[in-house]
Amino acid sequence: MFAGLAGVDALEDQLADLPANMRGRLEAKARSLAAALVAKVRDEKLSGEVIQTRTGALKASISADISLAGDGLTAAIGSFGDVKYAAIQEYGGRTSVHEIVPGKAQALAFLVGGSLRFARRVAHPGSTIPPHPYLQSSLDDSRDEIVAELASVATEAWDNR
Repeated sequence: MFAGLAGVDALEDQLADLPANMRGRLEAKARSLAAALVAKVRDEKLSGEVIQTRTGALKASISADISLAGDGLTAAIGSFGDVKYAAIQEYGGRTSVHEIVPGKAQALAFLVGGSLRFARRVAHPGSTIPPHPYLQSSLDDSRDEIVAELASVATEAWDNR
């Protein structure tokens, strides 16, 4: 292509290797950034900053999924478990009228006016849950750092070609 210029063959070889080199670096950086984002969600947002921890099920369900397809790389951070309330906590919403029944006992126990009461079932009128964005707020907090870190990968790959 550039016949006659000194060092062109070596430069063409370096440029040909650049996409594979950058892909590997981007994948490593994406894994590192995703792990940091998961830690932020678990250790900050779900440890009292946005939502108080009760059982730890939501916190334990947060993980990252990195996938490579063709020339693309996708990092998804979310609740990857059977935590039915994960979405309503993030986005808010309304629960429908439903019946509450005991799961592991023969009766429900609760306090009413200081007195302990028991019931085999309770009719719940439904609830309006306000949004508690633990995922989106973590991404928003980290967006500038993520963009800068990914851009630095391209710069480093070019500088080290």
